[in-house]
Amino acid sequence: MTANDVRLTQYSHGAGCGCKIAPDVLSRILAGADNESLATVFPSLLVGHETRDDAAAVVLDGDRVILSTTDFFMPIVDDPYDFGRIAATNAISDIYAMGGTPLVAVAILGWPVAALSPEIANLVVKGGRDVCRQLGFPLAGGHSIDAPEPLFGLAVTGAVKRAHLKRNGNAKIGDQLLLTKPLGVGILTTAEKQGKLHRDHLGLATDVMCRANDIGAELAKIEGVHALTDVTGFGLAGHLLEMCDGANLMATLDTAALPELPALDSYIEMGCVPGGTQRNFDASYERLPSLTSRQQAVLCDPQTSGGLLVAVSPDACESVQHLLLAQHLATNVVGVLQSTDQRGPRIALAAS
Repeated sequence: MTANDVRLTQYSHGAGCGCKIAPDVLSRILAGADNESLATVFPSLLVGHETRDDAAAVVLDGDRVILSTTDFFMPIVDDPYDFGRIAATNAISDIYAMGGTPLVAVAILGWPVAALSPEIANLVVKGGRDVCRQLGFPLAGGHSIDAPEPLFGLAVTGAVKRAHLKRNGNAKIGDQLLLTKPLGVGILTTAEKQGKLHRDHLGLATDVMCRANDIGAELAKIEGVHALTDVTGFGLAGHLLEMCDGANLMATLDTAALPELPALDSYIEMGCVPGGTQRNFDASYERLPSLTSRQQAVLCDPQTSGGLLVAVSPDACESVQHLLLAQHLATNVVGVLQSTDQRGPRIALAAS
């Protein structure tokens, strides 16, 4: 079988960041892990998993901080080279979401060697290697196993000045929210997997997923940017809840301002909603407002290599928008952060 013949998505039960373990199940897995005691034993540890941030952060010396992250998943597209590009871009995003720049990466590869040829795996790794090279750092090695389903990703090491380190839980009351990439990746890739994607929309989701979030390193230098995170497998709702939980705030979203890929209504009506959407909703519905089926499909849609969610003070918002506009990224204010009494939902919807 050649690369032109293969449909990688037929070899996996999940796709992209939709493979993530549901947030409520992950909480049970991590129960008992005490990051406060870790920070006591290891005082150089600045960021662990206490707010489910994008990367771990350790002080190296002075104002230099080392970032460490890993991400891998099963194919979300059929093309091997594009799969490698998407998986690499997604993994590297965690470094940018902390305000850092990547230094080096190693690959993680699981491959069903009896079902798919090494030459196809070579294209996957090449896609990842090319992304690393384009972003200015090496893919310097890795580890591989014979696995029942294909999977690929990276472990990435990065660096950031301590003053520019951005966490997902440091937002402040009154901060405005911006989302740099359109939502709907999970919906469009599901439509493609089901053979329902309109030919005019071929490649749109891949283009979004392959767009690096390197703007994060520049956003981190703007003083009024208080928090950053990338929107991936838990959907916008899930990652916004993490931001709210970390800062003990609530958010009001303007769903009409959210950037979206085209024709989502049509694909939702055709049933092109990934299974991860319902898992995401089930994990957090008690802290969400009443949602229409469309709102649930979009807000809980698992993104792969999604955009950056930015929490910025109102007086710095224009500077952020100018920076995003120069990079042809979405500039709409999609919400605002407010105080909360913790009795109601953490997310509200703006009146339409």
